[in-house]
Amino acid sequence: MPSTGTGTGTTKPPRILIVGGGYVGLYTALRLLKKLRKGEASVTVVDPRPYMTYLPFLPEAAGGNIAARNLVAPLRPALKGAEVVTGHVVAVDHLAQTATVVPAAGDEYELPFDYLVVATGSVSRTFPVPGLAEHGIGLKTVEEAVSLRDHVLWQLDKADSTTDPEVRRKALTFVFVGGGFAGVEAIGEIEDMARDAAENYGNISRDDMRFIMVEAAHRILPEMGPDLGVWTMRKLEERGIEVYLDTSMESCLHQHVVLKNGVETPASTIVWTAGVKPSPLLADFGLPLGPKGHIDTAPTLQVQGMDHVWAAGDNAQVPDLASGEGAWCPPNAQHAVRQALVLGDNVIARLRDDEPRVYRHKNLGAVASIGLHKGVAILFGKYKLKGRPAWWFHRLYHGSRVPTMNRKLRVFLDWTLAVFLRRETVGLPAMAHPRDAFVDASLPEPLLRRADRANSLS
Repeated sequence: MPSTGTGTGTTKPPRILIVGGGYVGLYTALRLLKKLRKGEASVTVVDPRPYMTYLPFLPEAAGGNIAARNLVAPLRPALKGAEVVTGHVVAVDHLAQTATVVPAAGDEYELPFDYLVVATGSVSRTFPVPGLAEHGIGLKTVEEAVSLRDHVLWQLDKADSTTDPEVRRKALTFVFVGGGFAGVEAIGEIEDMARDAAENYGNISRDDMRFIMVEAAHRILPEMGPDLGVWTMRKLEERGIEVYLDTSMESCLHQHVVLKNGVETPASTIVWTAGVKPSPLLADFGLPLGPKGHIDTAPTLQVQGMDHVWAAGDNAQVPDLASGEGAWCPPNAQHAVRQALVLGDNVIARLRDDEPRVYRHKNLGAVASIGLHKGVAILFGKYKLKGRPAWWFHRLYHGSRVPTMNRKLRVFLDWTLAVFLRRETVGLPAMAHPRDAFVDASLPEPLLRRADRANSLS
């Protein structure tokens, strides 16, 4: 358990508590550790996972282009000099300046702090669609990306082995809900992987598969503007991907997908990438929240009405001064990393009774990969790239943004090896239940139990 002393009225330095170890949490902690004087303050980071995930590469992990472990930066090696607690902060008492921590093991306890940084990030935004909770697959964590990859390859194994045409049709139908960055990149990478994998099966070709993208808006990739969105949609359709705009999924009970436009199909794979929302934990943090549940912050990233709390990233509504009155910074990695640097400086300014600075950053643009050697990009709001040049820019930009030199080198090594070696298309669906083989060997009727588990993987 971390030390529980606080700087108030003691000889211990004040504690800066950072809730969350994602983009904002990691980069704020790094900034503080770099700029704090010796003994000026201590830094504690609390997160339920002992690592930070580089989210823009989740689709590439799902497609098998990057090893999943190379997308995560372990917090303890990256934050030498900080206290890292694996657990959840479930409540905050601002009067007592304590946070209630539920650790990964053991009883909950109160952790005192002097300054608080809230960086809990976001979770998948879902709707009450019948069957979604039972059959939907998200793409917000590296675990979900790995699971999606194994699941898709398992569907190909099933389809190749069965003699039942309905089982085969269901296994080879892949539905992606959401046409933003995550959805477009995911369907592009997964379609590429499935196309490559089909060459290893005697009874499957790409023509046997059905890929469907569902988007409630009137175009995909709205952040890219209409031209690139239309171009991307056309390229997806040329690859045999069905794209349905201005529609939504009404139901997926029993893995039978029903769309609002009347399309119906059985589908064993239903990927949900229809946006994000702030972490629901914020409801118990005693902070002022905006209409969509984000923390209301000033341009200095200080929480409105609180002189000891800061917030940034996906869980905060940060005024976008570069865009004008009433605009908010979009929830993307580009803003989160840059906000973290300003936030760290402003916490130190508060410690030293200096003036804080406001966050102002003009969006540099956006990049999206839609499969191997295919992409779109818009730079500085005016330069547009398509195809292979955009794909190269996507890789160079995001490869340079991966935290820690260790992870950067590993990612670029994965890409280099892929130039000379074929894509690995082996799925490990049993990884979700690693003890099954041992349980089968320990209990009666193991073959029957194994068959039941195989059916559960569908």
